[in-house]
Amino acid sequence: MSDALEISEEAVAKLLSAALDALNEAKTVADLKQLRSTHVGENSPLSRMNASLKDVPQDQRAAAGKIVGQARAKLGQAYAEAENRIAKAESAAKLLKETVDVTTWSPRITQGARHPLTMLQEQAADVFVSMGWEIAEGPELEHEWFNFDSLNFDEDHPARALQDTFFVEPVDQRLLLRTHTSPVQMRSLLSRPLPLYIVAPGKTFRTDELDATHTPVFSQIEGIAIDKNITMAHLKGILLHFAKAMFGEEAKVRLRANYFPFTEPSAEFDLWHPNFKEGPRWIEWGGCGMVHPNLLRSAGIDPEVYQGFAFGMGIERTLMFRADISDMREMIEGDIRFSKQFGVVG
Repeated sequence: MSDALEISEEAVAKLLSAALDALNEAKTVADLKQLRSTHVGENSPLSRMNASLKDVPQDQRAAAGKIVGQARAKLGQAYAEAENRIAKAESAAKLLKETVDVTTWSPRITQGARHPLTMLQEQAADVFVSMGWEIAEGPELEHEWFNFDSLNFDEDHPARALQDTFFVEPVDQRLLLRTHTSPVQMRSLLSRPLPLYIVAPGKTFRTDELDATHTPVFSQIEGIAIDKNITMAHLKGILLHFAKAMFGEEAKVRLRANYFPFTEPSAEFDLWHPNFKEGPRWIEWGGCGMVHPNLLRSAGIDPEVYQGFAFGMGIERTLMFRADISDMREMIEGDIRFSKQFGVVG
């Protein structure tokens, strides 16, 4: 019994008192963890004293066991009470730290919003939907036939060149990033019944350098109407209605003769901008014309029975006119101050 601890009321009371004092001073769960190892665990003095009871003489073992057992019971209860006390204290401290004063001022969190270009594109599309037109969409990765051949572009047309068009490798597959949304018009002619009235808004891609008036990725909205007895007068009426919806009742449009492979006759159309920053004036807005008979034939439509018109303009250009923006780069740089001008940021 040489390695056994002395088992007496005084020795046990001294160990218990030291353990209880330590528990009373414990403030955190970490403190309790340390105390458990020192005063309660298998290597604590009371635990080792309990293990040494086997070495106590038989006639003294019951009394010694009672002393040690009572001390360990008191210590276990004290430990549980300390654990509960500390848990409540830490919970109260956490609640106090996380307390929110609902009467105090709270900083406003800025929320994201849709880009002004997206909103304008939807507004423009809504104008045509209100007239009974339909919205059509198509792939941005397009085949050369839809982008050029079906639209009456000659094989040697400059737009087909690599310096003007983003072709996708391998080039012999003739896939490209569409240079306009006109392929959507052809896809609609091939898949929808006549008469047909659709607008096709979306992104387009050209190998332009990024500067104040050009960007390699930009948005267009194009429209096409195919029906019987369609004339240029109908086309001008639609453009005038759209111009008034975008720029006010004083807006006007005029047509100037031009050339496009997919329309004949073709025209540039100008907008009389009543609120232009430099004063009311005519500004070029887009292109239009009567759908070329070859395009109708590509879609299997008899040009002797059906006629139509088509038009298109840039969304970025329209936003520049409406908001007095002089540099197109402001629209794509992601500066939230640009969007704030339009009241679209929370």
